Parts: sequence; C-alpha cells; structure tokens
Amino acid sequence: ARGFAPLRIADFQEVLGEPTVALTRLRELCFSGIPFDGGLRCLCWKILLNYLPLEKALWSSLLKKQRDLYSQFLKEMIIQPGIAKANLGVSREDVTLEDHPLNPNPDSRWNTYFKDNEVLLQIDKDVRRLYPDMAFFQRPTDYPCLLILDPQNEFETLRRRVEQTTLKSQTVARNRSGVTNVSSPLKTTPSSLSEYEVLPNGCEAHWEVVERILFIYAKLNPGIAYVQGMNEIVGPLYYTFATDPNSEWKEHAEADTFFCFTNLMAEIRDNFIKSLDDSQCGITYKMEKVYSTLKEKDVELYLKLQEQNIKPQFFAFRWLTLLLSQEFLLPDVIRIWDSLFADDKRFDFLLLVCCAMLTLIRDQLLEGDFTLNMRLLQDYPISDVHLILKKAKELQDSK
Repeated sequence: ARGFAPLRIADFQEVLGEPTVALTRLRELCFSGIPFDGGLRCLCWKILLNYLPLEKALWSSLLKKQRDLYSQFLKEMIIQPGIAKANLGVSREDVTLEDHPLNPNPDSRWNTYFKDNEVLLQIDKDVRRLYPDMAFFQRPTDYPCLLILDPQNEFETLRRRVEQTTLKSQTVARNRSGVTNVSSPLKTTPSSLSEYEVLPNGCEAHWEVVERILFIYAKLNPGIAYVQGMNEIVGPLYYTFATDPNSEWKEHAEADTFFCFTNLMAEIRDNFIKSLDDSQCGITYKMEKVYSTLKEKDVELYLKLQEQNIKPQFFAFRWLTLLLSQEFLLPDVIRIWDSLFADDKRFDFLLLVCCAMLTLIRDQLLEGDFTLNMRLLQDYPISDVHLILKKAKELQDSK
C-alpha cells in the first residue's frame, strides 16, 4: 500500500465499526484503494465478495460454520480417498470386481480416482509456477493443515498422489484462444527455477495450499472442474489472506480463500466455459465490448487496430479472463482488484481499465506495425497501475 494517511484508515475503521456495514460507502472507499494496515483489505474483500454479511453480529457464527464445512471437504475429498487407497494397497483379496482399477464401469470409484488425478496433475503443474518472481509461494506456511500432515498418517495425500502419477499429455493443451498464451512473457523464468520444490514432511509450502483449494473446487464443481488460469485468480486472494496482519484470520486463510474464490468464480466462471464463448455472458462478447468502448472513446486508435487486424482475443482474452493478474506484479494486481471488487456493476470497470491501458499507449500503437503492437499488448509496457486506474476513472466519468 502506498502510505495511506491515518485519516483514510480512520474512514475505513469507522465504516467497518458500525453494527451494519454501509455497503455503498464501503464500496466508495475501497474503489480508491484499501489500506493493508490492521487487516483492512482482507476484511473488505471478504465483504465485497459476499463471504461476510453486512451485519457484524453474524460474522463469528458464519465463519465457524464455513471453516468447519471446509474441514469436512478435506476429510471427504482428500483424506477418505487416501485412506481407501491405502487400505486397498494392504490386502489384495478384498478387492472385488466392482472396485478393481481396471473396472470399465464409468461410475466405479477407481474411475473417479483416475479422472481426479488428471485434474490434480494439471493443477499441480500450474500452481508450481505461480508468481515465480516472489519467494512467498515457495515458503512454508505457519499453519500447515494438521488433518493432512499428521506424521501418523498412512493415507495418500495430494502430494503423494502427484508423485505416483504421470501426466497424460492430452490434459496439458487446455488453451483455447489460438494466439493467446495464458502466461505472460513478464512472468516466465528459466525452467530450472520455474518449478517449486516439495518441502520436507511436516511442512507445506503456500503453493500446496493453493493446490488443495483448487482441487476441492474442481471436485465440488464438476461442470467446470479446473481450467488453466484459475490458479492466477486464486493466487492473489490467498496471498492477501495468508499475509493478514491479524493472526486469528491468517490461520484460516485456506478456508476463507476457498469460499471467496468460489464466490468470485460464480461471477466470472462464464469466461472459463468454452461452450459459452459466443453467448451474451461469454468471453467473446466481453472482448468485443472492449473494442466498442474504445470506438466511443478513441475512434482513431480503434480504426488503427482494426486496420492491422489486431483482434481483441489476441490480448483482451487474458486481460479479462484473469482480471489482469498476469499483466502486473502482484502488489499492483491487488490494488487493481480493490477497484474491481468495489465495482457495484461487477467488472464493468474492468472493461474501462482495458480501454485505459490501450489509450495510454495510443501514440506507440498508432506508430507501430502489427508485430510491434502485438508485442506491446502481450507484454504491456506501463507498470504504474495508479495512472491506469486514474485514466479508467476519467473514462467512466466521461460517459
């Protein structure tokens, strides 16, 4: 956070101190950036993402209920399958035909297990490369999941499942937008550094917690399961909650992230569903909207991009789907998300941010050829997000 004035922090504390939080006022404050101090951002995000209700008296009972529910998910989806697998390995004679690994029945538990492994391996591959320029995700968490890491456990954990399974090649190519590469050139590192190590037994790194959140989400949402890029949405949420200065909240970062991620995905999941691409709620419609907004605001630039046949899917697919999480460094992504989560029209402001990004480099785009312009858009050159947000706000006010 950029040195927030005490007065501004006091404004937040005042709104959050009321028995019922005034949502409109909170949105206004959050839109201009939320201080990290005293865990204010973590709390505001939980309210803006509809995890915490506006009535403060309900918070403690709701949090207890949700965190207990998350423990239940861990038991049912990670621990029980792991125990079943361990038990099956001990004795061969009790394996009936129904539950034999080669059983062709699509409803067999083994079949589900193998399908889950394909999803798990895709998640594993993606979360090991989350923000490689930061040490945070490789560091051990102060609150490892004791349910799973108990040294007495003989059952198979996600970590062991990954070690024991090899990736089927067809699950890798999930990218659906032709030219678009989902990871930005900004974020790539030499391959020797790009994969995170597994920590010794009894410890777990933050990236492993993110893996578990995504695996449970995929199990509970089979209609969408896991799509590459979801790791980039859960990463900033988890980072924010896992660095909360208030340790009582920080301890429950995993469960709280899971529910906030689920709520956020409920709003943006259509971007991830290929069959909806061309519907009114799908990503193609939103990408076209970036261009129609640009046409209103800067027709000369719009015509130039059209003339060079630079389609919005070449760059806006990633910008919109991943809420700009790949275009900027993590602290800047978090600042942009303050404004996005505070937007009561839910992500209309994101279209204006994309437009602002285009207009801020208009001179370079107007001079550049196709190749140069594609490079500018795929690896966006301006790193000052305050400038971009200010421009987006100007565009919003000029409507």
